[in-house]
Amino acid sequence: MIVDLKYGREGLAVSLPDATDVLVTRFVPGIKAEDRAILQALHEPIGSPPLKSLVKPGERVVVVHTDITRATPNDRILPVLLEELFMEGIAAEDITLLNGLGTHRRQTEAELRAMLGEQIVDNYRCLQHDCNDDANLIPLGESSLGHTVRINRTYLEADVRILTGFIEPHFFAGFSGGPKAILPSLAGVESVFTNHGLHMIADPQAAWGITEGNPIWMEIREVALLTKPTFLLNVSLNAQQEITGLFAGDMLAA
Repeated sequence: MIVDLKYGREGLAVSLPDATDVLVTRFVPGIKAEDRAILQALHEPIGSPPLKSLVKPGERVVVVHTDITRATPNDRILPVLLEELFMEGIAAEDITLLNGLGTHRRQTEAELRAMLGEQIVDNYRCLQHDCNDDANLIPLGESSLGHTVRINRTYLEADVRILTGFIEPHFFAGFSGGPKAILPSLAGVESVFTNHGLHMIADPQAAWGITEGNPIWMEIREVALLTKPTFLLNVSLNAQQEITGLFAGDMLAA
């Protein structure tokens, strides 16, 4: 029996014994009229005032987005978000798009354009987090586990801090999305290595779909709350990369 796995860009065909059980996820259809649905989520958020009530002209806004290792449809959600900021009088020069790389490599110019879209790269300040850049990391003390916490300066010095991302099960952090836009995405290298350290991953609660009681996720949440994010916009996707759910508002409530 040949099974086609969703692996890399081309997929991977694997030969398995004919008696093998193959589990397939339940298909959830994508949301129709994505732009309108995203806008509605911004106007009717969960546990938060609408985004337009949280921004004022002249404020510095940072929008954190995922890097190329994640399936987030940045080129579809960010234009709607940025248009909403424009409608509230936020000038393009006051907005920074911040690539939450964690310890991952920088994206190339071509990768950024493919990920964000030409219009965004050409018209907005696009920065990439560097976990080793001491000058652009602000110390926030230690977590309750005694781990050093340093977070991106550009993010912390912004007046409005917006997190975006993609929700899916994570094999040791429980779920992606939410507070993971801060730790590991915008953290110093030592903060990432301690949070993702062997002693943390070895905990029985550090597993798929577990958040409460998972020491990795609990520290991620603790650190993210220290940074006082203003607003969150997360999505869920189906296997065809269509948006199946929109979660906007307070970082934890949404």
